[in-house]
Amino acid sequence: MSTNDNELRVGMVGYAFMGAAHSQAWRTVNRVFDLPARARMALICGRDSGKVAEAADRLGWDEHTTDWRELVSRPDIDVVDICTPGDSHAEIALAALAAGKHVLCEKPLANTVAEAQEMAAAAASARAGGARSMCGFNYRRVPAVALMRQLVAEGRLGEIRHVRATYLQDWIVDPQFPLVWRLRKEVSGSGALGDIGAHIIDLTQYVTGQQITGVSAVTETFVKERPLPSESSGLAAQTDGGSAATGPVTVDDAAIFVARLNGGALATYEATRFATGRKNALRVEINGSLGTVAFDLERLNELEYYDATRPAVEQGFSRILVTESDHPYLSAWWPPGHIIGYEHSFTHQMRDFIEAVATGVDPSPSFAEALQVQLVLDAVVRSAELGSLWTAVEPALATATA
Repeated sequence: MSTNDNELRVGMVGYAFMGAAHSQAWRTVNRVFDLPARARMALICGRDSGKVAEAADRLGWDEHTTDWRELVSRPDIDVVDICTPGDSHAEIALAALAAGKHVLCEKPLANTVAEAQEMAAAAASARAGGARSMCGFNYRRVPAVALMRQLVAEGRLGEIRHVRATYLQDWIVDPQFPLVWRLRKEVSGSGALGDIGAHIIDLTQYVTGQQITGVSAVTETFVKERPLPSESSGLAAQTDGGSAATGPVTVDDAAIFVARLNGGALATYEATRFATGRKNALRVEINGSLGTVAFDLERLNELEYYDATRPAVEQGFSRILVTESDHPYLSAWWPPGHIIGYEHSFTHQMRDFIEAVATGVDPSPSFAEALQVQLVLDAVVRSAELGSLWTAVEPALATATA
């Protein structure tokens, strides 16, 4: 930490969609939770000097820069928060870890397994010097998801037999939607698979405590050419109305796969950005020998729970409203029944990260855990390329998990 031992000075790279979400969380976290350290929004970085200056003012950062290397090298920066496209995650994270900074990196960890392995190994080495690192799978921090994991861990569902996960969006259904960076493999690494599929892979493994060991997959790109954008951004952009130029879409639009988990469960996964009418529809259902639990992101404050141990005349799905003060994270928020939203998952993420860094504990998901997700993504891609051939998930390197 900085010379003020109670302060963590944060430098963030990126200021678009995820940058705004992270900024909201950094602004809020110490106003809500009583933590052993206080985050200071010290420095924000972006490529466009005018836009990053505006973002610094709007989002609440003390200073701004266009050079991420300056941010990483500054001795007064304790935490480097990476909110950039995937093609720059590895370079920034490796430099930050080498400089002894704590690192929070958005998901997926990297664009390739090789990059993720290098990052996980660097994180393991940096930990010996006190630098902590975490990958930002924010849906772990939704209180209902945390409660879902608790129910499974307590054995309330018995033996887990089925995992069913979907993440459905529709923001690129229109073939005239432009070729933004998320549709270019050299920048994003993959399409729906890495962008939203990574979330349900991590979430289901987190909730069940089981890891995916093998997959059989299909992927599809429905619109193979798109208009070039006049100005690219994350989930929205404009085409150049005066040009008919197009470019190839080099990522998947949809990915579907079946999987086995190491605890014996069978699983199905679907990630698509072509589910017309679905805006951000993430749903996970876990079926066990003693019950079922299901979570739907569009009903973020609820769980569906079926307890098969109850008398037959009392059985049926019940709705758990996850707003009680003794539910995960919620003691800091509002009275029961007063719901929270998407942005709170990031505030909870920062809470857990600050607490881990300040107390010298390894935060989760670690880079090693994020590498395991990357290995699943890689197995899905290889299976799809081989005509849905059953493909084992490669084990993580020992140097990355040490």
